[in-house]
Amino acid sequence: MLRSVAACSCALALALAGCGGDDDGGATPAEDAVTQVPSGLQEQVRAAQDPQKSDFPATDGKSLQELADGIGGGPEMGLAGSVFRAGEPNRLAFGVIDDTAGFVYGKTALYFAKTPTAKAEGPFPAPADVLVTDPPFRSEQAATETDPFAAVYAAEVPLPAKPGKYAVMAVTLIDGKPVAAPGQIKVIEPGDDAIPAAGDPAPKAETDTVASAGGDVESIDTRRPTSDLHEESFADVVGTKPVALLFATPQLCQSRVCGPVVDIALQLEQEYGDQVEFIHQEVYTENDPNMGIRKPLQEFGLRSEPWLFVVGKDGKVTTRLEGSFGLNAFEQALQTAL
Repeated sequence: MLRSVAACSCALALALAGCGGDDDGGATPAEDAVTQVPSGLQEQVRAAQDPQKSDFPATDGKSLQELADGIGGGPEMGLAGSVFRAGEPNRLAFGVIDDTAGFVYGKTALYFAKTPTAKAEGPFPAPADVLVTDPPFRSEQAATETDPFAAVYAAEVPLPAKPGKYAVMAVTLIDGKPVAAPGQIKVIEPGDDAIPAAGDPAPKAETDTVASAGGDVESIDTRRPTSDLHEESFADVVGTKPVALLFATPQLCQSRVCGPVVDIALQLEQEYGDQVEFIHQEVYTENDPNMGIRKPLQEFGLRSEPWLFVVGKDGKVTTRLEGSFGLNAFEQALQTAL
């Protein structure tokens, strides 16, 4: 029997304190990305990219706990986000982790309920989005990872209008057999956070640049090697062209479900850099978690990372992504501003 959903909290939830196909039938970007995944995982990740609702157990009026008891468990869910708004669709991104702390890949869907004993809603398919970039764009951190986080799951879930805590459960097919991983999220009123959403004007935050750092790039970038995403301040370019503003700390994020989002930004910059300004902003003052977060994050109302804000030429946010996100999600976000 699966352990009680109510008893399981997401210890790996991300927080600052812890933390198109071709017309000719060629490979899609997602299919190309899978080739960069370690060979032993490629088939698992490929299968995980196309889950269907019919692949998973129907709720049939059962509670979340009844579903869990009928499926059986083992893995844990590591949420890659912390901000969920009531009464609107939410992107719930997560990893599934086995009892040896390894990542689990397979067709996956998400279920939720107000409490474990309440009627379950779902399944909501959660396609896997590849996180492994082409070799030229891999940081030293990613290149030396012995158990790379190869893909993140994400489901679009229409959360109810009532705020509060909700029980969630990921179900992954392993060798054709479902296994369940429970978790919990907190859902807030849409007005209870100050984070800009789609349609809101983006704060004209002065982000760190090579010039403002006096040429000391390592003081404003924990990626190794440092990136070229610090040439322009967000405040100087917003409202003149589309911008992809990425808040992330490659070295200091302690959650295993952060993902190499700066590497992904660098790879997509090669394709979209003539249309979009890509900017990376580090998270902690003087790169020290004990000194609090940098001013640009405060201006955006952020308490977690990573976050991506894509801002249109008019200076308004076109989409935002919290937590880990792969090549597909990042590219789709860029398209909203083009």
